Amino acid sequence: MKKKVVLRGLLGFPLGIAIGYIITILASLVWGEGFYSPCVPGLIEQMGSEINAVILQAALSGLLGSAFAASSVIWEIEDWSIAKQTGIYFAITALVMMPVAYFAKWLEPTVLGILKYFGIFTLIFIIIWVVQFLVWKSKIEKMNQGIEKKREEV
Repeated sequence: MKKKVVLRGLLGFPLGIAIGYIITILASLVWGEGFYSPCVPGLIEQMGSEINAVILQAALSGLLGSAFAASSVIWEIEDWSIAKQTGIYFAITALVMMPVAYFAKWLEPTVLGILKYFGIFTLIFIIIWVVQFLVWKSKIEKMNQGIEKKREEV
């Protein structure tokens, strides 16, 4: 289990950077008015230059990717209930996401800004969880139907 956590964490780092980069491209397409914006202006200002800001954001995105990937082993612990798996996975990812978002200046550093960001994170988490649940439920139902069909043939 520990080996899986480490390997997934290592693989998650470049994946986190890639996803972060894709998000900056999409955000620039929506809000950039024809320009590419690699990170928020507040981060550039804080870091003293655009390259320093981009390096920090890439490292934070990699850390985020590592956390999501490494903690995904939780879904493979068969003696835990789905509620326990979900709660622990949510707690781990939120505990990493919120400081990363704060340091990357992705959220407004006020109580309201933090609560809004946490609310958005929670909403996205719930949507993805429900979609995944429905996909797996459908796959399991199809497998059970296949098993039942084979039993009827025998």
